[in-house]
Amino acid sequence: MSKKRVALYTLGCKVNQYESSSLAGLFRERGYQVVDFEGKAEVYIINTCTVTHLAASKSRQLIRRAIKANPQAIIAVTGCYTQVSPDEVQKIDGVDLLVGTRDRARLVDLVEQSAKGRGVLNAVSQYTPFDEFEEMSVHSIQGRARVFLKIQEGCSNYCTYCIVPYARGPLRSRNPDKVITAARELVSSGYGEIVLTGIHTGAYGRDLDMDINLAGLLTRLFKIPGLQRLRLSSIEPHDITLELVEVMSGSKIFCRHLHVPLQSGEDEILRQMGRKYTAWEYFRLTEVLRENIPGLSLTTDVMVGFPGETADHFLSTYSLVKKIAFSGLHVFKYSPRRGTPAAGYCQQVEPGLKDERSRKLIQLGRKMSADYAASHLGRELSVLVEQRVHGDEVLFEGHTDNYLKVVFPGREGLLGKIVPVRAESLKGPVIEGKIIDLQREGIDR
Repeated sequence: MSKKRVALYTLGCKVNQYESSSLAGLFRERGYQVVDFEGKAEVYIINTCTVTHLAASKSRQLIRRAIKANPQAIIAVTGCYTQVSPDEVQKIDGVDLLVGTRDRARLVDLVEQSAKGRGVLNAVSQYTPFDEFEEMSVHSIQGRARVFLKIQEGCSNYCTYCIVPYARGPLRSRNPDKVITAARELVSSGYGEIVLTGIHTGAYGRDLDMDINLAGLLTRLFKIPGLQRLRLSSIEPHDITLELVEVMSGSKIFCRHLHVPLQSGEDEILRQMGRKYTAWEYFRLTEVLRENIPGLSLTTDVMVGFPGETADHFLSTYSLVKKIAFSGLHVFKYSPRRGTPAAGYCQQVEPGLKDERSRKLIQLGRKMSADYAASHLGRELSVLVEQRVHGDEVLFEGHTDNYLKVVFPGREGLLGKIVPVRAESLKGPVIEGKIIDLQREGIDR
C-alpha cells in the first residue's frame, strides 16, 4: 500500500520554518511521505503568517493554490493567520481543518479526524495564562550544517504595530534541561551550528519558576562537548544585559552576529511604537557590543512610514543607521494591521513616501553590507559549509560565524564541516574565496 503524501508550505519567520520542519517529522513518523508543495498530495499543510496584510493575503493565495492542486485533498491551515483570523480562513471554500499556533503536536491526529468527518474542523483555541511551552521535535530537519532550536514562545512587548503577541500568546520558555538535552542530540547528529530561536528570545526564563535567564542558558549550552557554534536569532535591545554581553564575549563558540531590531532612529516615533529604548540608548548599546565582541556583525530591522513619521523623523533614522554602519539591513514599510493600536492612529503616511524612504534605506543597506564584506578581503575566514551551489563548477556556499556569505571551489565531503577560506574578491555582498590547506583541518585525509 502506497504512503499518503503530505505537502507543507511555510510563510513568515524562522520560528515558522522550525515548526514546519517539526510537523514534517510528525507526519513521517506516522507513515506519510513528505512531498514538494508543487506536487500532488492527499494532505496540504499551509503554515501561515499574519505579520502584515500582505502576509495574510499571500497565506490565502497559498490555501487556494493547494485546493486547486487537489480538490479531494485535506487542506489544513495552521499558524499565526489562522490563530488571529479563523473566521476569514474558514470562509475559504475547500478548507477542511484549522489549527492556530496551539496544539500543533496533535496535527496528524486532527488531519485524520478531519478525513473521517464532514464539514470544517475548527481546532483553533485561545491562549490562557497557564499555557506552557509546547514540545516539538527537531529531528526531521534535513542536512548536517545549521539547525534551529526553539527555546521560547510568545511575546509580552505589545508594540503598537505588531499582531504577534495576539497570534502567539504569552511568554512560555522551554525547560532548560530539555533545551540542553535537545542541543546534545543535535550535536551528536552532526550539526555544525545551532541557532537559538523564539518569538521573544531575550525574555527566556522570565516565566519560569527557577533561577534561569538567557545568559544562564548560554553558559550551560557552551559546555556541551562537541558543540562548534551557537548563534542567537533576533534579540530586542532592552534584553541585552551586561551579564549577557559578558557571557557572549567570553565564549569562542558564540557566533559574533546579533540581529537587534532598531525600527526607528527618532525618539518620538519609538514612543509611539511602544519601543522601550531611545535612539541614544540603542546607539550606546552598539558601542558596548562592539567594544566587548571584536569583529561583531550587527544587523537590524528598520520600519519606514509609521503613522506620524515626518521627513525629519526619517532623516534621524537614516542618519543613525549610517552612523552605526550595520552589516545588514532589513527594511519594512509600515502596514496597518487590524487589531493593533497603530492601525487607528492618525497621520498615516502616503504609500509613495513609504516607497521613497524604503528605497533610500535599502540602497544604504546594500552599501553597508558590501563595505562590511570588503573589510574582510585578504583574511582567513572560518566557514561552515552549508550547501553546494548549482552550476557547472563545483562550488560550495557557507557562512562565517559573523554571518558573511562565502562561496568557494571545493569537492564532495565538505558539507557540515568548518573549513578555512581565504577571502579574495566580492560579488555584491558575497565573498568569493579559496580553501586554505585542507590537510590542516583533517578534511583531505
